[in-house]
Amino acid sequence: MTVLFCYLSGNMTLNDQDTQSAIDNEREQLRSRAYEHLKAKHWPQAGEAFIQLLDYDASDEDALAGIATALDGIGRYESLYAAAESLLDIYPNSARGLAFKARALQKLERLSEATIANDQALLLDTNLGLAWINRSGLQILQHKFPEALRSSHRATELAPKDARAWANKGVAMLNLNHLIEALDAFEICLSLEPQFLLALQMKGEILCRLGRMQEVITTARQALTIQPDDLTALTQATLALRALELYGPLVDITRELLKLSPESHFAWENHMRGLRGQGRYDEALEPLDRVLELDPTNIRLWTTKADTLYRLDRFREATNAAEHAVQLNPDYPPARRIREKAIMMMYRKKPARKNRPQLLPE
Repeated sequence: MTVLFCYLSGNMTLNDQDTQSAIDNEREQLRSRAYEHLKAKHWPQAGEAFIQLLDYDASDEDALAGIATALDGIGRYESLYAAAESLLDIYPNSARGLAFKARALQKLERLSEATIANDQALLLDTNLGLAWINRSGLQILQHKFPEALRSSHRATELAPKDARAWANKGVAMLNLNHLIEALDAFEICLSLEPQFLLALQMKGEILCRLGRMQEVITTARQALTIQPDDLTALTQATLALRALELYGPLVDITRELLKLSPESHFAWENHMRGLRGQGRYDEALEPLDRVLELDPTNIRLWTTKADTLYRLDRFREATNAAEHAVQLNPDYPPARRIREKAIMMMYRKKPARKNRPQLLPE
């Protein structure tokens, strides 16, 4: 009987070991899939896989951190804060948990709390890339750009594959007027994450400052494929198209800009410039009048109106507009010139006066 009992007990132990081995194998396969989803930035799938891992072990720190990473990826910062708190409830000294909490608080604009949580994370782990990304981001928001540059440099050393580290470095350098170095940082950022809208906006701004307008158009086009109504990209495209005198596309872009900002002086003026550049002077008058409503004392615009009317052979109206411009500034040469030309053409166009009838015959 004793032998039989030992035999059965041994059999049960082997079965238990096989079952546990199978469970462990399933769990690790699930974990592997979860990390593959994270690497591919498939955030919802990654989050679901990590949630399933908690069915095996509700205190799985990696799974809790994975859920937080996925929530950060999709920008659900209230939920990220709750996930970080859950992680810290189980692991109060988790540097990752504190860094995720700081990240959520930063995005929720609770900057003082975010700074405290992030400093605690760095005290626990000075080599945590996310904490250095957080620190550089917080310093940028506080306009501490030299400090942000140092922190972002450390972030790129510890997390060279994280686009956010390079984006923060680029923003810090841009604000310190290191344009070429900032552009390099944004190029690396975009090589890691081509759909990073902020990086495309910042790259476009640098290219505008450098006068590389053809590249501005390419960059703006990429940004607009991500977000068709992005005001920054539309504005940058407008500047570049006007500089390159590409008036047809300029009219199209400013038309879209006006849908989003119908009271924009910038949009109305450039729409008018595009129409004039195409020789569509009659159509240019309406946006010209709109921009004059927004800026009625702009001598340059009154002179442009006089010139537009002159080109339409409306010489009396051109003279009136030019007179208005001269009244604003009598010493502005373009206004004086167009007034003289309009007056000359106005009188030249007048019909000759008929001879008076003679009172006495010859």
